Amino acid sequence: MITEYFFKQQDDIPAGMGYPLFGTAHILSVVITLVQVLFFLFYIKKFKDKTQKTVLRSIPLLMIFLEILKDVFLMTQHRFGIGYLPLHICSMGIFVFLFREFSKKKSVKDFFGEVAYILIMPGALAALIFADWTVYYPVLNFINLHSYLWHGLLILYPLLIKSRGDISPNVRHIHRVILFLCAVVPPVYVFDKCFNCNYLFINRPVKNSPLSLLASFMGVPGYLIGYAVLTVIAILLVYLITWLFDSKFR
Repeated sequence: MITEYFFKQQDDIPAGMGYPLFGTAHILSVVITLVQVLFFLFYIKKFKDKTQKTVLRSIPLLMIFLEILKDVFLMTQHRFGIGYLPLHICSMGIFVFLFREFSKKKSVKDFFGEVAYILIMPGALAALIFADWTVYYPVLNFINLHSYLWHGLLILYPLLIKSRGDISPNVRHIHRVILFLCAVVPPVYVFDKCFNCNYLFINRPVKNSPLSLLASFMGVPGYLIGYAVLTVIAILLVYLITWLFDSKFR
């Protein structure tokens, strides 16, 4: 039965038990995740301001619990290792949210709020669309469901602070996002090279993703140049879409 693999890590699951990217199960999973994000966004917006702030503070705390829960699960399966550290952009989201929520300085809140909305949120959306875990895990699996919940929260939090007017993303603030990337990418690059990991997809691209397309004609590590350009384009696109949306609905 498929459910016998619910509490199994990918190395303990037979090959072929996953589901195809852009197949019915994947598309439905993404749609359900995004519908739930929108539902909670509009539902939370009905709360009083004080309650909304409590919810915002609860989200990164919930994510800490989810991260610990995942690690405990992996440890019980004797599968926790160096590849499960919070060094992907989507894992770093938890720290970005924490710094934004619990800092008392407005400048710090503004900095991490911009990063959350411009970088973490679209990164989480891209991770859902080009999910790299579907090839390993069946739908009814702890890590699979955990991944959708995690990325849903990464999208929900930035949308909440934006809809509340807590942040005002503007391309003039792009230096905040660039500074964040300059701070985290070099040490992760060194870590990847030292320990043969693939955080931030620096050592190898994700299959069936824009990065694998870049690698097909730019090679490895040549695709990293295209990766950097694609990241800047994506950042600018998020700013443009936000500006267009604000111009129309303000």
